[in-house]
Amino acid sequence: MVKLGDARKANEALLGGWRPIDNIKDPHVKEIAEFAVSEYNKQSKTSLKLVKVVKGESQVVGGMNYRLDLMATDGAAAAKTYEAVVWERAWENFMNLTSFNPVKGGAASRAVAQRLSPPAALPDTPSATANLFDRSPSTKMKGLFKSKPRTPVDIVRQTRDLLIYAERSPDSRESKREEKMAELCKNIRELKSILYGNSESEPVSEACAQLTQEFFRENTLRLLITCLPKLNLEARKDATQVVANLQRQQVQSRLIASDYLEANIDLMDILIAGYENTDMALHYGAMLRECIRHQTVARYVLESQHMKKFFDYIQLPNFDIAADAAATFKELLTRHKSTVAEFLSKNYDWFFAEYNSKLLESTNYITRRQAVKLLGDILLDRSNSAVMTKYVSSRDNLRILMNLLRESSKSIQIEAFHVFKLFAANQNKPADIVSILVANKSKLLRLFADFKTDKEDEQFEADKAQVVKEIAALEPRA
Repeated sequence: MVKLGDARKANEALLGGWRPIDNIKDPHVKEIAEFAVSEYNKQSKTSLKLVKVVKGESQVVGGMNYRLDLMATDGAAAAKTYEAVVWERAWENFMNLTSFNPVKGGAASRAVAQRLSPPAALPDTPSATANLFDRSPSTKMKGLFKSKPRTPVDIVRQTRDLLIYAERSPDSRESKREEKMAELCKNIRELKSILYGNSESEPVSEACAQLTQEFFRENTLRLLITCLPKLNLEARKDATQVVANLQRQQVQSRLIASDYLEANIDLMDILIAGYENTDMALHYGAMLRECIRHQTVARYVLESQHMKKFFDYIQLPNFDIAADAAATFKELLTRHKSTVAEFLSKNYDWFFAEYNSKLLESTNYITRRQAVKLLGDILLDRSNSAVMTKYVSSRDNLRILMNLLRESSKSIQIEAFHVFKLFAANQNKPADIVSILVANKSKLLRLFADFKTDKEDEQFEADKAQVVKEIAALEPRA
């Protein structure tokens, strides 16, 4: 009969180091180790050789229970993988056995081999342990098995459940909530790893497709966006990258993110309003720029009342947020050319009134520089030719550009020149435009005589020569 003291003594002798099974002197512990490792090696086709007692304890719970936990490794890859073989035996069910031999005793019931990432400790929970012996001698040995790896679909579903928990359980016990939120952050990191790959492997297209389909099958995107403020900073960054990547994922040659967003277009309202939240602005802004890759989404934002807000967001005192808003603003006005041309034609008056007064005439140097460069990009695009013709026919617009040509900043001067040359090259100049150019002819010619870029630029020099020629040839109209 095995005595509790013998098992304690054997356990204490083993604590503290890895050793070959043959070096275990206590026959009872050796039998457990041999059985555990051999069965595990059969199931997983590995060659584990070393074992270590990780934890041993005795306690009274309606009888004597002794738990012996073993860890096994092949010795060569201990730093990479720990295989935890967890055993629990109930002495009240074992006291009458004459041999501590699980095979001869015929009473092996359940065991769990759980893969752990080092240096995580073994969980002391019922789900992580199992009874090795029970009363029934007829119970067949099930052996050891690895926990089934989660599929991309499993991870998305669990993430969705955890997001629902985060959204609906603000009053839950603090320790439980922390545990759930940590699990959620881990899941989001795993989603990112599947979509982007890692240092050891590239993303697998089939896994990405499965993840994408499941992500948009239900409201996981909505939950992730609305719960983003509840996540820690690293998880927010990971979530932002996940959302960005999903906008580009194709399933059977279709961007299913586009279909989802078209049906849930109100999510753009949340993302745009994020610019008013210092903590969320950069995350929501990055998501928004990826979402407006889809033309239907960009059209919604352009035609919404939100578009007017960007003129204020671009001037926010927080530099990073203002720059992010400017990047989104530029994306909206340059990506989908036909949609942009339609928007500018329909909204010309209010849009350029705001653009001139709030951006081109801003007191902020960076705002002026970015605005005049973007204006050049817009007007020089062939799809906006009708808008350009209308813009260069306005004396107010010409006045603003001539003032920008006088800026002390060479960068602003150069960008302003690229817009000004459109006024000069217009072969159908209105009379008031001609009058202004003639009145300022000498000043303009002197300015352009010394007007040079920092680097030699043949195209710039050719454009400047043409502008000088056009202005020099102007005469007052009768």
